[in-house]
Amino acid sequence: MTSRADIPVPTLAPPAPSSGARGGRRGRFLRDPPTLIISAAVVLILLFVVVRPIAMIILRAVSAEGLEAITSLVTSKGGLTVLGNTVKLGLTAATIGTVIGFCHAYVQVFLSVRGKRVAHVIALTPLISPPFALATAILALFGRSGLVNDWFGLALNIYGFPGLVLVLALSFSPVAYLNLKGLMQSLDPSLIEAGASLGAGRFRVLWRVTLPLLIPGILSSFLLLFVESIADLANPLVLGGSYRVLATEIYYSVTGSFSLPVAAGYSVALLAPALIAFSVQKYWVARHNVVTVTGKSGSATRGRESALVAAPVATLSFAALGLTIVIYGIIVVGAFTTLLGIDNSFTLDNFTAIFRGGAWRSFLITVMMAVVSAPIAATLGVVIAWLVVRKWRSKAASTALDFTGMLGTAVPGTVLGIGAALAYSAPINLFGRELVPQLAGSAAPLAGALAIVLVYIARGISSGQQTSIAALGQISPSIEEAAASLGAGGGKTFLSVSLPLIRPAVVGGLTYAITRSMTVMTAIIFIVSPQTQVVTARTLQEVSTGRYGNAFAYVFILIVVVLALMGIAHLLTSWLFAPRSRAASHAPSGTTLQRKEP
Repeated sequence: MTSRADIPVPTLAPPAPSSGARGGRRGRFLRDPPTLIISAAVVLILLFVVVRPIAMIILRAVSAEGLEAITSLVTSKGGLTVLGNTVKLGLTAATIGTVIGFCHAYVQVFLSVRGKRVAHVIALTPLISPPFALATAILALFGRSGLVNDWFGLALNIYGFPGLVLVLALSFSPVAYLNLKGLMQSLDPSLIEAGASLGAGRFRVLWRVTLPLLIPGILSSFLLLFVESIADLANPLVLGGSYRVLATEIYYSVTGSFSLPVAAGYSVALLAPALIAFSVQKYWVARHNVVTVTGKSGSATRGRESALVAAPVATLSFAALGLTIVIYGIIVVGAFTTLLGIDNSFTLDNFTAIFRGGAWRSFLITVMMAVVSAPIAATLGVVIAWLVVRKWRSKAASTALDFTGMLGTAVPGTVLGIGAALAYSAPINLFGRELVPQLAGSAAPLAGALAIVLVYIARGISSGQQTSIAALGQISPSIEEAAASLGAGGGKTFLSVSLPLIRPAVVGGLTYAITRSMTVMTAIIFIVSPQTQVVTARTLQEVSTGRYGNAFAYVFILIVVVLALMGIAHLLTSWLFAPRSRAASHAPSGTTLQRKEP
């Protein structure tokens, strides 16, 4: 007979807080000095590295010269052409990139093919290289004197719109791929099986069941790629030719006519559609997400797709992967070739040339700034997520903090770069005293490096912030409340309980921040000085002068360094969290925290 002691006693969850309880929590928040200090520090940092550069852009744009630039942009024939080119390029590249990402994800989740792990790595390769690496390789292949034109006697013209669409779609398709792959893996297979059991073919199930469930993710990916495509500067500089877009107009306004108000006016014109697209992606798409998540395995739906669906999807996916392999193969071969297409003999002269020109110093500067900025950006992202999800009870304040933290990514890199040049090119004075010295344009190398680090931080916050918000949202607050009931403060609870549980989000945010810092170009092009020549700036100089072998050598080494830093970051974070994770993993299943009463 089962004794009463053997019967499990259910524990009652605490009741949902009422409005009075919420007010009590707000009062408790005000009486929590560590949280107040952390909140104040985060707000001040965001105001300095994110809000101030954008505000400087807007202030310059509303000047007489800036308003005149905006007016001419929307009224003159040339201005309308630039706007039309920008929107056309963004829409086309975003559509093709999203389709490529969808095909990669579909193959990975629903099809049984060999080599999917290798395909996954190849699909993500563009994320760890500079934004214009693909453009340089495309020029070596399809340029006027490229390998394809020489070998086959063709006269392909890759400059302008066709080349930009190809490069941007391939460069940003990994973003769509990662987004859609996660959503496809979360689909409830019972819905797909139900459609098939009712007699619907695989194509009809895909069209009527799968795609509607993925619409929010597809739209989200499209909008993200649209923002990235219209904001990209490096690829239009390398491959644009006579195809004028807003990003290049902003660049030439600074470097050609030296008119910052005009550049600010153009920046506001680029900022408006980017923020609209970002807001739709961030809030509307999130509210209309209808993807179902269950605990049931999705393996039953894999490997049985009809040829009508699988063949075109797999063909397009493998074609994109094949082109990616060729492009990065050209980069590797070109780095070790005397003169690609003319003298294909093996050589190390390209590496010798760049290191004689000071490449070692550029790599050292770039790595040091990435090592400094990436942990700060990742930490800020995690702390902002903690404040938004756990501490700030005001919905409006939490939304404002969340949105501000994401602005570094939502704002086009060109716009943020102009804003940084304006914000950091003069000292900040308070009560007649210099609070912050001039950073951008300063003769002091450390000051210029700090300006670039601040831009890196602004661009790197978002990934850690969003992944941490999602991870914290999956952790029951009762776990933290149990630690608090044992006397642990808010900071100790976060460090000892919450942080180990969201370790994958922390690792992802740190990895993303390192990749961003090592490969970004558009956002820092206006504040790079001879004392702070980062690798991407030196690579762009080599491309501009036609020394493709040197550029390929830079890209090859940069990819190796980025992979090494990502591996070190992963090992370091695993080591830091190992003691807590090990203790948690050794805890008996079903163990609960209990407070001993005296």
